[in-house]
This record gives sequence, structure tokens and C-alpha cells, in this order.
Amino acid sequence: MPAPSPSARVTEMVAGLSLEEKAALTAGVDFWSTLAVPRVGLPRVRVTDGPNGARGPWTRGEGGLGAVCVPCGTALGATWDPALVERVGALLGTEARRKACRVLLAPTVNIHRSPLAGRNFECYSEDPLLSGQAAAALVRGAQSRDVATTVKHLVANEAETERTSMSSEVDARTLREIYLVPFELAVTAGGSLGVMTSYNRLNGRWCTEDADLLGGILRDEWGFEGFVVTDWYGVTTTEVSPAAGVDLEMPGPARAYGPALAAAVDAGAVDEGDLDAQVTRMLSVFDRIGALDDTGEEEPTEADEPADRALAAEAAAAGTVLLTNDGTLPLDRTALRRVAVVGPNADRAVIMGGGSSHVAPAHLTTPLAALRAHLGPDVEVTHEPGVDITKAAVAVPGPVEAELSTGGEVVRTETWPTAQLVSFGPPDGLPADFEVLARTTYTPARTGPHTFTLVQAGRARVTVAGQVVVDGMAEPLPRGRSFMGFGSKEGSGTVDLVAGEPVEVVAEYTSEGADGVFGLRVGVRASLPDDALDRAVAAAAGAEVAVVVVGTDDEWESEGFDRRSMDLPGDQDELVHRVAAANPRTVVVLNAGAPVTMDWADEPAAVVQAWFGGQEMGPALARVLTGDAEPGGRLPTTIPVRLEHNPTFGTFPGDHDVHRYGEGVFVGYRWYQSRHLPVRFPFGHGLSYTTFAVGAPTLSAPSFTAGSTVEVTVEVTNTGDRAGSEVVQLYVRPPARTAVPRPAQELRAWAKVHLGPGESTTVTMALGDRAFAWWDVGDAARAEVHDRLPLRPPDDGAVVRPEGWRVDPGTYELRLGRSADAIDHRVALAVETAD
Repeated sequence: MPAPSPSARVTEMVAGLSLEEKAALTAGVDFWSTLAVPRVGLPRVRVTDGPNGARGPWTRGEGGLGAVCVPCGTALGATWDPALVERVGALLGTEARRKACRVLLAPTVNIHRSPLAGRNFECYSEDPLLSGQAAAALVRGAQSRDVATTVKHLVANEAETERTSMSSEVDARTLREIYLVPFELAVTAGGSLGVMTSYNRLNGRWCTEDADLLGGILRDEWGFEGFVVTDWYGVTTTEVSPAAGVDLEMPGPARAYGPALAAAVDAGAVDEGDLDAQVTRMLSVFDRIGALDDTGEEEPTEADEPADRALAAEAAAAGTVLLTNDGTLPLDRTALRRVAVVGPNADRAVIMGGGSSHVAPAHLTTPLAALRAHLGPDVEVTHEPGVDITKAAVAVPGPVEAELSTGGEVVRTETWPTAQLVSFGPPDGLPADFEVLARTTYTPARTGPHTFTLVQAGRARVTVAGQVVVDGMAEPLPRGRSFMGFGSKEGSGTVDLVAGEPVEVVAEYTSEGADGVFGLRVGVRASLPDDALDRAVAAAAGAEVAVVVVGTDDEWESEGFDRRSMDLPGDQDELVHRVAAANPRTVVVLNAGAPVTMDWADEPAAVVQAWFGGQEMGPALARVLTGDAEPGGRLPTTIPVRLEHNPTFGTFPGDHDVHRYGEGVFVGYRWYQSRHLPVRFPFGHGLSYTTFAVGAPTLSAPSFTAGSTVEVTVEVTNTGDRAGSEVVQLYVRPPARTAVPRPAQELRAWAKVHLGPGESTTVTMALGDRAFAWWDVGDAARAEVHDRLPLRPPDDGAVVRPEGWRVDPGTYELRLGRSADAIDHRVALAVETAD
């Protein structure tokens, strides 16, 4: 499908550019900006991460402004509410504009293939339809604010291990039915104006060189009208990528594009028409969103608006999943006198995963502080952490006063929120050879040994109260996994401190030894007492209710590496076992972005999955636990009993630069149900504080003919005495005999309803061809082989069957329920092929 003609303004602008200028436009000029050409009226255009907040034109840790942090991708997927996600997208678009950016590097729509994938928290679901509908909604919302989205990462980027070199080996049917669907919907239903390629190869070929993917599928089949941008520092080649369809290489300065591309055009290695097409596509997007009318010098701003907080809190509650409940929840505040809030994440605001999606929230409240505020002064809230899960010490809090220098001359001073600097490339205005002197005052909350740590990309030294505790200058620290693999392992030293007595913390840094990424993080960890676990259990035993907040953090779930285990870090399982035994009214809150092992799931009175809930997670959690808000979430991903039951066990994350997608289309619940494997909690599961009845469905027609639509109508009633929400899920089971192996059932539609006590509503879900279809790879290859055989098959001379979506006739079963395992109604439907 040809792209629409560019506007006269864009046509004139492209015609007025020199070859060198056009080539320069295909690469960033820095980490976050495209080239400005004032001569033709073209301003620079700035881009920003990311999926759970618009950070602005800064790298994580560079400072910058505060940003609204919305719930992570998995939490948004758990809402099963595209209308809500669209409103969140609009907020992200507004935030991008506040940061003077016109392109939002989001959403992330890769599939939850394995529970261990390090970036699962950033993605929506294991199901491609749920992922795609969420992505399309976020795209519509963000782009309604004249901001282009870049749905990412195209394609088969379901692991972080060896991500810049791996080849994802995926068969064509699996690619079409599972991994391309979210991108397809983001483009066709959402209208995304940008797509970001993945680092990996697809079946041995770099995605940035794959014309079949970027041209044939993305542009010709789906009608994509936007621009394609590389992931940062992704492999791009001068001679192949322009014709393949990659328009913008990021970040700058250029490597394969820019001057190299201009030289290739001059030499005849690249057609200038391909270069013109690149520039035209990109400028057409900028024209469409109004960016060509900007000056390119707009000042970024920050805002902490009550409406933004309210929406973030609404989304956090809507994605919170009530996994189990014996009636303890919701808590009756009027009957409470003492509550114990324990666990390593109780007094920390763990609201997002690690990596490029990280933002500096304008507002933060820990679960402990939120519960204290919400329960009020009449309820005593005690706290004990019990265990420590910090993989790396928490960055020393600010304000940190930093002097940035080069050649012994101070270039500028900055104030950092924490003792951390991370910069991809030298910080703005500095050469690659620079120094930093940072100072802050730290006041300990408890007396005893405190461990100060250092992670560096470059060389650094940390001094506490005049004593050098870590010296990475005299003896450089070994390379580690910090800063997405560019930083060192953590060095540490211990200092005895007295509660309430402040000490000065000084960090000296030089860029010597850095490899493109520059920075340091100074952390601190106060050692827990030896009886910390016993103290937590005692606090729980002495309370009417115990709330145990366990999970992970951005050092356990992050871009740049995959998890090695599904188990909770540290001694958290032991903490849950012991607290649940000490207090029968124990509520466990899981503060993690991906599934964890829960052998103790039947022991507490209730289990709540809060994910990484964004900046308002604490207040939203307090409202959910007390019944002031509904736990509106349903699982967007299956929680297995054991990691070994997952279809990727033994192949994830891969080896020797190859990730083998050997399970094919049997991903997530498709695998567990087709293999009759038990699960801890099924896909789509989630309890409510009220009860619902789902009536028998009626169909708009007794049969379905390919090319038509059948509507499924069902009445839903709130049969309880509280307002609440329900998600009616419609799965399709294929006929008993199929041309290819197919999953036992697949999600094909759903409807989320919000009803008051006793209220009823009728929902209608429509099914078209794709609800019954599978991807036929065709038989061209088989026919070619037969032509070479001495004996021809009996059907020789038949027309070669092309690839494409295929609907097989037969009796399908429509299944309506409230999870993949909780099916209320089954209806047979005859499916016929068109004449």
C-alpha cells in the first residue's frame, strides 16, 4: 500500500535540501535530537523515553526534570481496559510535550515469552491480542497530543541476553500469529507514526536490513505511514538499511548514515531516491504532528498536577490483581487498632523497573507511608523490614551539589536528586575528558555499620566523613552489569555511623576508562540486625493484620539482563511462611513486574499483585486494601507453578547467539492448556470484592461464513453489595481436526464492565475472520522440491497455495468466562468457507 503523498510544504523542504543535509537528517545530532536546518525552516525535533513516563531529553541519572511515572506495561496490561490505557497515553503525550519533545519512545509490545525476560515489566502481556489492543490504545492517546509514538522493538526481542548479537529463530507462522500481532494492531488500530527496530537478528538477518519486514509487511501489508528508527546504537548498514526501510539512525553522531550515506549516494552504492524517501517519511510525520512549526528551542518543564496524580492512581488500582482472598480484604478501618507492615519493599517506593524507561517521579509515597496516612492516627502501624533484597545499595539521597569540570576549569554546577550520574556520551557541553566533584550530607536513621558502595563507568573515589571507603581510581573496579552492561561491579566499604548524626559524602569522578557511557552511582546500605526476621514475625504476631510487601526492584528486573530465577530474591519466601504462620490475617502484596514463584500462595489470607505501580502505587494500594478502590486487574500473563513448566524452559534465553523459539505458537496459556499443565494462577484470573453473574450468550447468526462477522452478546450482572468491575473473556477453541497443530483455545475478544450493586449491562463482542484463522506458510517451497523429484505427486499441476491467513471450516467452540480456566459458557459455532 503506497504511503500518502507528502504535503507541499514537505515536498518543497526536501527539494531545498542538499545531498549532505538530507543524509545528515537520517541520523541524530546527539542522543535525543534530530538535525535542524534553519535555512529551509526545519527545526530540531527531540525525542524522549519512554513507556512509563516521559523523562525528557536526558539520560537516566543526568538530572533533568521530574516526570509523572505511570504504572509499568504489565500493570497497564492487567487493567484489560483500552479506554483507560488511552487516557494514560494522552497523559504521556502531554508529558512529552511538557518536556519539549515530539516523539515518545513507546510503547514496548514484545511478548511475555518467558517469566525470566528482564524487560517483561515494560511489556503488556503473553497474549498478542491483549498486547496489541493495549498498545493501540496508548498510541491513540499519546498521538492525540501531537506526539509521535515509536512502537518497539520490531521484532522477536523477548530476551535481553546477548540482545545486540542474538538471532531469534522464529518460524513464519509463529511470527505472524504471535509476535507481529501487537505491532500490527499498534499500526492498523492505533495509527502509530513510528516504529523502532530491535537490536537482534531475525532468523539470521538484522532487522534493520530486512526489507521483507520493514517494507513488505510493515508498509505494504499494514499500510504504515510513519518513520522507522533504530534502537540506540543498533546495527545499521549504509548500503542496505536505507532501501530496507530504516529512516533514522539513533543516537548521533552518525555512524552508518550521515556523511557515510552521502558518500554512498555519491558513489552510486545507494539510490538517492531511497534517501529522499527516508527524509520525506520523517518530515511528513513531523509535519503531521506540528513539529515543523516549533522553534526546536522550547524549554522543557515539569508539572505535578492533581489530575495527573489521580489518573496514575486510578490506573494503579485498575491493574492491581487480587489473586486470593479468604474474606480478610477489604480491611475495615473502623475495626483496626494495630497493623504490622513488614517486608523489604514496605518502606521503599519500588515503582518501576530498570533501564531506559526509568524516570524521576515528581511525587513518591512508600506503601508504609501510604497506609499510615490512609488508616489515620487511630491505627498504630508498626514496621520491620525483616529481610534485605537490595542487589546494589540504594543511591545516597540528595540534594547533591556537583561541579562538572574539564581541564581543571569548572564548566557548570548541578544539583542532583541522588548521588548518581549516567550519561550516554559526555554530558551536554562537555568533551569526553571531564571530571566531577559531588558532595552531599547523609543522615543515618539507625546506629551501626553502614556500607557505602560505588558503581562506575570511568574512574571514581568515594569519601565518607573524610575517610576513603571505595577507591576506583587507584584500583579500577571490574566490569559488571550496571548501567545496562557498561558499568562496573559494585565496590564497597563500611563505616560505623550514629543515628541522627550527619556525615559528608564526597564523590570524585573522572571519565578516564569510560567506553561511551559515563557515570557513577554512590549507594548506601544500613545493615539489618541479626534478628531482623524474628522482629518482623513478632511485629506481625502482635498485630490484628499483617501486610507483607515483598517483590523485586530495578536491580532484579531491568533492561540489559534477564532474571536467572523466578524465585523471590533473598529470604522473602521464609518471611512469608513465618509471618503467615504467626498471623492468620496476613495479606501478601507482590511488588514485582513479572511472575514469581509462590509455593506459599495458600498460606496467607490474601495475596495481591501490585506490579510496579508507578508513582501513585502506594496510595492506590492503601485504597485497594481498605476497599476504597476496587482491585480491578486481571492477570495478563500466566503464573506457573514452576519455572520448569514454562514452554521456554531449556531454550531461554538461548546460547551461542541464538534464541530458538521452539515452542512455536504455544506461548503462555496456549502451552499450559494444550499440555494440560497445572498453573499457580491462570491467564485472565483476578478476584473482586463483589460477585458477578455472566449470562448465557446469544449469537447474531447460527453460523459464520469467512469474510463476515458474528456478534456475541451476553448479559453481566453485579450480584453483590458493592460496586466493582468484571472482565468477560471470549476464547475460541478450534475444531477437533485441524490442518496444523493449534492451541486448545485463544483469546479473541473481551469486555470490561463497571457495575454498581445489583446493576446489569449487556456487552457485545464481534468476531471476524482473524478470530478463527491461522497463518498458512503456503506450499511454494514444497512445490519447488517436487519439481526436482523423479516422481511427481498425484496433484502435480495444481496451483501453488500462497501464504496468508486461512480459515478452516468446521465446528468451533466459543467459550465465555472470567479467566482462561474459569469458563462459564460454551457455544458451538459452525464456520464455513466463502464460495
